[in-house]
Amino acid sequence: MKQLIRGLDQFRKTYVHTHQELLEQLSHGQKPRVLFITCSDSRVAPNLITNTDVGELFVIRNAGNIVPPFGAANGGEGGTIEYAITALGIEQVIICGHSHCGAMKGLLKLNKLQADMPLVYDWLKHAEATRRLVLENYPDQSGEELIETLVAENVLIQIDNLKTYPMIKAKMHQGKLNIYGWIYEIETGEVLAYDDKTHTYLPPQSQLLDEDDSHGARFCNVESTMNSATLKSVRAKLEALLTITPHSPGAAQLAMRSLKELFEEASELGMNTNELRDYHSLFAEPVQTWARKVYARVN
Repeated sequence: MKQLIRGLDQFRKTYVHTHQELLEQLSHGQKPRVLFITCSDSRVAPNLITNTDVGELFVIRNAGNIVPPFGAANGGEGGTIEYAITALGIEQVIICGHSHCGAMKGLLKLNKLQADMPLVYDWLKHAEATRRLVLENYPDQSGEELIETLVAENVLIQIDNLKTYPMIKAKMHQGKLNIYGWIYEIETGEVLAYDDKTHTYLPPQSQLLDEDDSHGARFCNVESTMNSATLKSVRAKLEALLTITPHSPGAAQLAMRSLKELFEEASELGMNTNELRDYHSLFAEPVQTWARKVYARVN
C-alpha cells in the first residue's frame, strides 16, 4: 500500500502536471475510440501495450477475456458492451487474449474448480465451447502448446459470442463496426492479430491495409482476382510474417502453415515468378528455424 500511495504522489507531480489540458477536456466527457476486452491478468496492461493515453480505450476486463453470449449472464459485460457501442458510438472492438492465461489453464480442470472455486467455475462455463473445441480437435497437444491453442481459439469464440448482441449485429450489418482478435505474448511483448484469410495470427500491421481496402469492413473480403490491391495485401502479410519469431512448436507450425497459404494465394493472384522466387529466398532461413522447432517437439 505504501508503494501505491507513493505512486499517487508521483502521478500528480509528473503526469497530471504535464497533461493538465487533456485531463480538463476529459472532465467534460469521454470519447474513446476502441472497446478493448481483455483478461484481468495483472501482466496485461492495455494502455501500455498499445501506447495509448487516458481516455482512448474503453476497457472490459475479466478472467479469460470472456464475452458471455447475449442473455446468458446478468453480469456487467453485456451492459458495458451495450453502453460502449450505443452511447459512446465506438466502432472498433478488440478481444485480446494472452499467453500463459490462468483462466485457460482452469478450463482444463473444471471439476476441481467446482469444488475449490465455485464462482470461478460458474464463470468459466461461459468458455465451455472453447474447451470442447480444443480437446476434440487437438487431441495430440498437451502442456503449454495446448494452453496456447486454448488462448487462440478462445479469442475467436468470444468474437462469435460478441456477435450475438443485437447492437453488434446491427452495427456490423451497417458496416460501422470492426472486430479484431489479438493475442499478447507476455514473454516477448509481441501482439499477434487473427487474419481470417489465412486462418492464423499475424502481426497486426498487416491488417492496416485490409482495413483501408475494405472501407470499414471488419476484414478485407475482396475476391481472389488478379488485382493490385489484393496482391498488395498479400505482400503486406508476407512482410509481417517475416518479423515473427515463434516461441513454441505450435506457433512455428502455425507460421509454416500461414506461409504456405500465402504463397498459394500469391500464385493464384498472379504474382510474377521473380517476385515469388525472391520471397522464397527471404523465407529460406526462417522456415529452417521454424522446422527445427517443430521437429524438436516430435522427437
